Amino acid sequence: MSGGTSFAEMLVAALIVLGGSFALVGSWGLVRLPSLMERLHGPTKASTLGLGAILVASIAWFHLVRGTWTTHELLVSVFLFMTAPISANMIAKVHLHRLRQGEPSEPAGPAGAPAPPPGGADWATHEAPHEGTPGDFEGD
Repeated sequence: MSGGTSFAEMLVAALIVLGGSFALVGSWGLVRLPSLMERLHGPTKASTLGLGAILVASIAWFHLVRGTWTTHELLVSVFLFMTAPISANMIAKVHLHRLRQGEPSEPAGPAGAPAPPPGGADWATHEAPHEGTPGDFEGD
């Protein structure tokens, strides 16, 4: 066994342990956190980073040990890092919309009771500044 192979094995092992740790924390957050808005952080943040580290370990293994480049892992990583935030944003928007409609919600979690948006607010996460507020550049 050459020195390069043992370095590659240690690097891949470290990336797999790091990725597995992130995935475990993300899965734990998905199961244990009480409200939907709190549960979104588990799979979209920690689990995404965990899977990313595991995919980087796979790329490193095939390049350093086998001497070949693989694009499958890179494509999976790009797809994952593009779709996870978008899907989390859509889930959050639907949740806020349901709160605004007065549908039943989850019980209060460690972060407090989920509050519906203020009376006249739009349910979208990006809203144009109201006239006379600090973000209103036309009225300045």
